[in-house]
Amino acid sequence: MRSLWFVIGLAATACGIAGAVLPLLPATPFLLLAAFAFARSSPRLHDWLVTHPMLGPPIENWRAHGAIATRVKILAVIVMAATLAASVLAGLDGWIILLQAGVMALAATFILTRPSGTD
Repeated sequence: MRSLWFVIGLAATACGIAGAVLPLLPATPFLLLAAFAFARSSPRLHDWLVTHPMLGPPIENWRAHGAIATRVKILAVIVMAATLAASVLAGLDGWIILLQAGVMALAATFILTRPSGTD
């Protein structure tokens, strides 16, 4: 099981780093997943991640305040809206679009109701 958590941690870290660089990919959820996975598989990588000067602050913001930075909230909602628009433009069945819209509305509600903490 530790090996699985380790692989998940590495993949999530890679996505989090990509999200820190790419404008429409949010880094914070991936970094939180990586910290969770590394806490179960590699204390050394967990410590590295949470103390990293660039990757650590969003994790600490979540742990200390349950907060998501305003910039991350905005990007997350934009990505959700763009994904839904792409689904409509792709001509997906109506029930799939409704299901997507419902799930995204719940996710957006959760994200937008979290405190903003430090940006």
